[in-house]
Amino acid sequence: MATRLKVPGLAGELAAEFAGTMILILFGVGVVAQVAAAGIGDHDSIAWAWGLGVTLGVYVAARISGAHLNPAVTIALAVFKGFSWRKVAPYALAQTLGAFLAALLVRWNYTEVLHAADPGLTIKTQGVFSTLPGNGTLPVSEWGAFRDQIIGTAILLFVILALTDMANTAPGANLGPVVVGLLVVAIGMAWGTNAGYAINPARDFGPRLASFLTGYGGAFRDQTGYLYFWIPIVGPIIGGIVGAGLYQTFIGRFLPSDAPQEPGEIPTQRDGDLSDENVEARRG
Repeated sequence: MATRLKVPGLAGELAAEFAGTMILILFGVGVVAQVAAAGIGDHDSIAWAWGLGVTLGVYVAARISGAHLNPAVTIALAVFKGFSWRKVAPYALAQTLGAFLAALLVRWNYTEVLHAADPGLTIKTQGVFSTLPGNGTLPVSEWGAFRDQIIGTAILLFVILALTDMANTAPGANLGPVVVGLLVVAIGMAWGTNAGYAINPARDFGPRLASFLTGYGGAFRDQTGYLYFWIPIVGPIIGGIVGAGLYQTFIGRFLPSDAPQEPGEIPTQRDGDLSDENVEARRG
């Protein structure tokens, strides 16, 4: 008798998004706390830990929810890939809650070193939890950071769709999460200057709120006093839609499909399906 697979309901999907995003933030915010407050590591260790956090978070959640871990991903998939709109807000809430609780844990664990490095809990260590234009020190305007978030998240979604499109050359042997993590490492190394590569509204707002509630009174503003918190929310959402749309325009619509092949068309290799028997069946 065949075993029936248990299909998770929305509650299971939300639990997976919560847990996966929590793992992502534990590594991502944790490494920034270590570098900024303790002086252990540098930008490269930050980029690698964020990428590994993404990889591990995706492995945690992918089987149940698809491991979006990012409202910008969820919204882009709803716009272009048929993801249910009724799940968008619950997914985003679960992702943000996971990020919030993970940041609280990091804040608690690093209490001593954060207070030693920055007794007033100021802009000096605010970047541990949330992003800032020019990482709080470089001459980048708020609108420059907004532009950066659109571009960075567009790159993220463009490549994610390429990596997860089974009609394309998607990574095999369950290596998709590893390659997505490498994508985040690359974005961090190439696009981290102007706005700290938030590229994820939950990743920024959840920890920002956690820091505000635990002593960082200026958490919602940047180094100039501008009410900055909306930029890492709106910029990534716009960028995700732009990136997914560009993928569909330039790549997705030209990929081979499962539709019947035209007479004389050479069979396309899909999932290793080029045995002599299958080729003959397609010819017949």
